[in-house]
Amino acid sequence: MNVIKRVVFAVSLTVGMSALSIAAHAEDKGVIGISLPDKTESRWLTDGKSMVDALKAKGYTADLQYANYDVPTQVNQVENMLAKGVKALVIAPIDGKTFSDALAYAQKKHIKVISYDRLISQTKDVDYYATFDNYGVGVLQAQSIVQEWQKKGSKTPYNIEVFGGSSDDNNAHMIYAGGMSVLKPYLDSGKFVIRSKQVAFEKVATRNWDGATAQSRMDNLLSAFYGKDRLDAVWTPNDAIAIGVISSLKGVGYGSAQSPMPVVTGQDADIQNVKAIVRGDQTTTVFKDTRKLASVTADMVDDALTGKTVPVNDTKSYNNGAKVVPTYLVKPVLVDKDAVQPLLVNSGYYTAAQIK
Repeated sequence: MNVIKRVVFAVSLTVGMSALSIAAHAEDKGVIGISLPDKTESRWLTDGKSMVDALKAKGYTADLQYANYDVPTQVNQVENMLAKGVKALVIAPIDGKTFSDALAYAQKKHIKVISYDRLISQTKDVDYYATFDNYGVGVLQAQSIVQEWQKKGSKTPYNIEVFGGSSDDNNAHMIYAGGMSVLKPYLDSGKFVIRSKQVAFEKVATRNWDGATAQSRMDNLLSAFYGKDRLDAVWTPNDAIAIGVISSLKGVGYGSAQSPMPVVTGQDADIQNVKAIVRGDQTTTVFKDTRKLASVTADMVDDALTGKTVPVNDTKSYNNGAKVVPTYLVKPVLVDKDAVQPLLVNSGYYTAAQIK
């Protein structure tokens, strides 16, 4: 190799190595810790994958962990992430009140903390909140009950029962408040009747949003209050609870030509529930496109770590008991049988084969 060729080769090699170094640096902006509640609900699996992909696209590595609805496990996972030196934390808390010590340490180390979907409470050491408009979720669910009542002739009294989400989840309270803002006038007027009289949130809450717990309660309600009388609608706040309620209803004969299914609502557009909507066992669900929430969260992380303005669209509504947390709300969408194809399949969220 002559001198000129050797020089050209050396320069090319140096440029090439520099390019590789720059690329490696661009793809290695640090590790982001992600702690989610559980793997049994398909929505959390979707959330996790979407967030990992969104962060990877921005040059971050994700440490994604699930806590199996066990509070000490989740706290331990978060503490381990901090010990490993993550750049930021994204936490969907099982119990929002349990992170004060860990997050105080995070703030001391200048580690950004984003509360994801569920609000971390009773601490100032949370920087941002990314979630869906959960009050709006409740409104959509309750409106779908009213609309179905109107479609069927607005008969009175219209017998309904109410289920709530987990009392340790701030979202459950927001959903309940949104739904009751719609249903209360119908209940007060006697057009809608709750035969069990179980309507206060503390009476209808379902720990950990557990479907089996909901099924057991629905069994008891049907046995005690609906021997010969028809139940017309059940306000269920998410799809896991809806599955339990549907199992109970079908167990006493609902779902036949003689006794059609009551109106059953839901949330999350879990695949088994979308199938239930297609076959007529469930009436509606609320679709919260986790791809959008994951994208917003990745933007929050990147902007917070690079000194840019973090996107928020609500700076008043989410007081966690210690501060008002700057929040970005993503709008939810109601899905009934007619909306499955355009909203869930055409958008690429599910394939047609998945919901058959």
